[in-house]
Amino acid sequence: MNTDEVRQAVTLDPVWVAELRAQWTTLMELAVWGEVKSSRMGAATRMRKRLLDVGEKLRSLAADRDWIPHPREQVKNALGSAFSLKDALLQFERAAQDMDGGNDSAVFGELAVQLHQSLLTRLPELENSWAALLDSQYLDEESDD
Repeated sequence: MNTDEVRQAVTLDPVWVAELRAQWTTLMELAVWGEVKSSRMGAATRMRKRLLDVGEKLRSLAADRDWIPHPREQVKNALGSAFSLKDALLQFERAAQDMDGGNDSAVFGELAVQLHQSLLTRLPELENSWAALLDSQYLDEESDD
């Protein structure tokens, strides 16, 4: 596994990253400044924290991995970021289910679904390609022994 192959594999499409960022930013703006409410005490605060976590995990997924010296570790980092993002997304979606009121609640729900779809239409393919890349490297190392 050469460095250029790994760099290309773990670098996300910048157009897709921009779309995800815009979707998350719109959701965050609605969550903080919009009229998205819950009848459950503390639910809105929990949901905002979970959404912020999704943003942090998105940033981690899209990050440049050139600072990681070993190509295998770059791929592992990308896989770990994808898994963390999916977990954060699930936690956010659970928290968002408690949002049951406010003028922006319906739009917020639709945008949350759009972000989910945007992520889960591409993430499995990326994860599979990264896992295959790792497997090929381990097989290459075994054949060198």
